[in-house]
Amino acid sequence: MKFRQAVILVAIIVILDQALKCWVKTHMYIGQEYDIIGRWFRIQFIQNEGMAYGISFGAAAGKVFLTLLRLAAVVIGFIILKKLAIKKYPKGLMICGVLIIAGALGNLIDSMFYGLIFSASTTTQMAQFLPSGGGYAGFLHGKVVDMFYFPIYQGILPSWIPLKGGQPFEFFQYVFNVSDASISIGVIAILMFQKRFFKRTPQRKT
Repeated sequence: MKFRQAVILVAIIVILDQALKCWVKTHMYIGQEYDIIGRWFRIQFIQNEGMAYGISFGAAAGKVFLTLLRLAAVVIGFIILKKLAIKKYPKGLMICGVLIIAGALGNLIDSMFYGLIFSASTTTQMAQFLPSGGGYAGFLHGKVVDMFYFPIYQGILPSWIPLKGGQPFEFFQYVFNVSDASISIGVIAILMFQKRFFKRTPQRKT
């Protein structure tokens, strides 16, 4: 895969991610949800200030740190992706790199700009794009929009399970977005196929 093709694929994923986030942000209230397939695949609007799947990290300072960390990861990611293209690494590895970079960039846009370009989302009010009174937060302090919710199983854990026995259990309880899924798929695929991706060609004896 050429570097130019990789960049185009990153752009496509980011556009899809941002289009869905903007629609959710301007058409749904916080906590509102729609059933897509039964009750186990839903669109539910939540926001988080931290990492993927709603994991948080510190307060305001932690938020800025995570945003800058995402920015550094995106820049470094593009540099590595270009080197992979030049050295003609397997197409599968390039695609994994594209997924990870696109995911980081998608959430980075939320963190950097959403506080500036959207009004606040609440349980009773939908956000407005470019509100006259300004956005809900400053630069680098935007919240990441999540919407995919797959509560495939909800029940009570058997009593014989240590520590958690008899407590409510839900799989999968996290709400995530296209960017989170993109990063996860890219990382998991690299771990699964690392031997194939990084296989070295034996050197010929002279």
